[in-house]
Amino acid sequence: MSVMNPNGKYAPIPSIPLEKRTWPSRRITRAPVWCSVDLRDGNQALINPMGVEVKLAFFDLLVKIGFKEIEVGFPAASDTEYEYIRRLITENHIPEDVTIQVLCQAREALVKKTMEAIKGAPHVIFHIYNSTSPAQRKYTFNKSKEEIKQIAIDGVRCIKSCMSAEDLKRIRLEYSPESYSMTEIDYAIEICEAVKAEWGASPENKIIMNLPTTVECYTPNVYADSIEYFAQHISDRENVIISTHCHNDRGTGVASAELGLLAGADRVEGCLFGNGERTGNLDIVNVALNMFAEGVDPELDFRNIEEIRAEYEKFTGMEVGPRVPYAGELVFTAFSGSHQDAIRKGMAARTAMDKNALWDVPYLYIDPHDIGRQYEGIIRINSQSGKGGAAFILEQDYGISLPKAMHPALGLVVKNEADRQQRELQAKEIYDIFVKNWIENRSNLNVLDLNETNIEGAQEAQSSAVRAVVEWKGEKLSIGEKGNGPIDAFVNALTSTPAPRFNVTSFHEHSIGTGRDTSAIAYIQITCEDGNQYWGAGKSTSIGRAGINAVVSALNQIPQA
Repeated sequence: MSVMNPNGKYAPIPSIPLEKRTWPSRRITRAPVWCSVDLRDGNQALINPMGVEVKLAFFDLLVKIGFKEIEVGFPAASDTEYEYIRRLITENHIPEDVTIQVLCQAREALVKKTMEAIKGAPHVIFHIYNSTSPAQRKYTFNKSKEEIKQIAIDGVRCIKSCMSAEDLKRIRLEYSPESYSMTEIDYAIEICEAVKAEWGASPENKIIMNLPTTVECYTPNVYADSIEYFAQHISDRENVIISTHCHNDRGTGVASAELGLLAGADRVEGCLFGNGERTGNLDIVNVALNMFAEGVDPELDFRNIEEIRAEYEKFTGMEVGPRVPYAGELVFTAFSGSHQDAIRKGMAARTAMDKNALWDVPYLYIDPHDIGRQYEGIIRINSQSGKGGAAFILEQDYGISLPKAMHPALGLVVKNEADRQQRELQAKEIYDIFVKNWIENRSNLNVLDLNETNIEGAQEAQSSAVRAVVEWKGEKLSIGEKGNGPIDAFVNALTSTPAPRFNVTSFHEHSIGTGRDTSAIAYIQITCEDGNQYWGAGKSTSIGRAGINAVVSALNQIPQA
């Protein structure tokens, strides 16, 4: 018997009696109404809740992102919450097109204090709730279904009794059957019908029915079934805005919200980066950028996700994990060699494309630039990295474009160093490895002095002459020869030394730097008489000298006896 056998202690939540479901064949084609609950639901989940000044700054950030509905707090719960909401209003933080949302238990004294707190706000959503699940009815309230429904009805009556005719014009109602995810679906609809009737919803005064997975207790498809079933069975659907509020106890809050939208929901409540009680609320950033990646305008501005992440972490004291979609430090990072190679090739191909060409770079779901991320961190180098990753770093960060055939040689040296140090290597370390092993390597051959001469009037085959003083494994030698260029002349001159005989079998060069700082960098592959091949790299202000330095570098790759 398995040691994890539930033995009847746990059971699946009953399925929804939905026939002919339509949501699986639908697609998300437009943004929902977004409501941030960072300042209430998110704030209450913090170890150290935010103070007034921090909440004011956070509100301004949410407005900047583009939220049009923001749940700002529970004004009757504390003096801090009350003062904060009053300052939001009196200091004109609330734009005309933004609606604040306040939470309140429907008790007369609390409702009256909430009304005082929201005085002067042009648009307000008054959010009330009561818990409706069997466990809550039994353990928390010890009340019947009818008594629980009456609590909701009495709550609406209490709010209406405290509202003036002017209040009715600027205040909308939101009702949450809290613990909806564990409430019998037909009973949840029954309560919502009673609340809607008591409020007097109309097409001009729609009521928000918020259907939370207060505890996420079933798979996302069941939640979607419940949303479609609710939409089919609630009367006067045109008077109702169906809102999702997904928690993440099962780790599928994003999927639940997305499937809820397919099933007919109009509105999404959640927090930036999934903050919230227990395992958190729905991550609005995740859902919005999922839409963006499928070509849908999310109507929220995450073009500078790193700045938003930094502000969020400062305000909340929370950290965005390195693997959090879109915003995490490592989400545009590749350690795998094959991934690195595919990314490098895809990115190189896009340099010749229009900036809005269809995005299809392997392993990168979206273009990091679209959300303010940079390419510098895409390739990370450790002992598991492949041949292309280190070359990509040199090209992106230092403009050093190695020939593809040289990538394995560089990759092997970098991989061995990462393995030796048992950690990731930074870009500067990779550059230093390249310089040490190729540009500055003098282990076998060192040039002490060198002069190049162009031979005036000479035939093309003998256009240059080189004279040099070199050291081969510590032995100083004077050499000289002619050739069809300085590189060829130097190679010919080396035949008088003990250096192995070789042929130059590949040559590449490009400029590096700009203006007065421009240099040439050359890459040469040599093939020795024993068949072994070695790559060298050289740098100089002269292309001829850069090539000679690359020959020296290649000979210095030969293992010492």
